[in-house]
Amino acid sequence: MKTRNIVIIVVIALVLLIMGGSCRNMYNKMVTLREQVSREWANVENQYQRRLDLIPNLVNTVKGYAKHEQEVFTRVVEARANATKVTLNAENLTEENMQQFRTAQGEVSSALSRLLAVVENYPDLKANQNFLELQSQLEGTENRIAVERRKYNETVTQYNSYIKGFPPLIFARMFGFTEKPYFNAEPQAERAPVVEF
Repeated sequence: MKTRNIVIIVVIALVLLIMGGSCRNMYNKMVTLREQVSREWANVENQYQRRLDLIPNLVNTVKGYAKHEQEVFTRVVEARANATKVTLNAENLTEENMQQFRTAQGEVSSALSRLLAVVENYPDLKANQNFLELQSQLEGTENRIAVERRKYNETVTQYNSYIKGFPPLIFARMFGFTEKPYFNAEPQAERAPVVEF
């Protein structure tokens, strides 16, 4: 009888130990995945910041050639200023905050498109080495933004899939791991902007 009680206690202890280890592993994986989402979001922000940093040089270069295009310059500067006001970090990634960020960045893209359309009217500017270099950097940055957004979305998929699975779902709710939003394109993104000269 005494041996039987010891066996039962040992079996219960082993089961609790295995369950505890499993719970710890699930929790640690959720933390790791959430940190990966944070890292990828920081990479997205970094590329958008790089684009914002290029804008003043681009505007000043174009201004030297197209002084009477003040309305376009004003729109670019205002869009840049508005975009810098929308701060979004990994802790406040919600669908609503993400939409505000996308809208602000969309305004920057639209203003830059208008600025680059103005350039078509100035052949000397299109041949300016400084402008060409800035334009090349801007194009490269746009490509980097697309790559980082894709990586972010892939990481969010892994994280969201894991915390929605069973049994991690139980622990995710218990420890406050919530779903992260995807970085989706704006509804008008599939349509090319109309450029009129």
